[in-house]
Amino acid sequence: MSLFIQYLQLCWFTNNPVDLHPSRSFLWQCVLFYLASGIIVEANISDPADATLEVAMRTIVALSLLSALVLMTNKRPLFMQLLIAVFICENVMMTLGIGVEIADVFAKGTPYEDYPTYLGVLLILWYMAIISYIFRQVFSFKLGSSVAAAISYFLLTYGGPFLVMEVI
Repeated sequence: MSLFIQYLQLCWFTNNPVDLHPSRSFLWQCVLFYLASGIIVEANISDPADATLEVAMRTIVALSLLSALVLMTNKRPLFMQLLIAVFICENVMMTLGIGVEIADVFAKGTPYEDYPTYLGVLLILWYMAIISYIFRQVFSFKLGSSVAAAISYFLLTYGGPFLVMEVI
């Protein structure tokens, strides 16, 4: 539990993933939770089969991009720390996203109807800031490079599978 809390602190920009040493089982628990929470969020937007396919594609793209980053920067020993850091933070955002979707259901037809949209945008910005922070810590990128990498990562992991699903 203390390792989870240490990784959770990344969401508040207070820890360094390089200093954390997780087990492989912790890694797979994070990935499985990511898949499950992603399917829950996406299944509320589209049908469950499409949601499952899109989340699976998103997971493959995320793993591929993070692997490529690690290989290009010659930071192979930090792969597990990077992967867990990204997936823990994505899991936090997914969990909060589920809350925003619930709020959206209850806000329909009320004066607060737009608030879940604002919360969703805020979550996306926070997510990109966290990913930028993680990239900066792991790869020692400058601020501009880490922000650009985080935006690219977001667009490729979420936009790519979304576009594929729209074409299918």
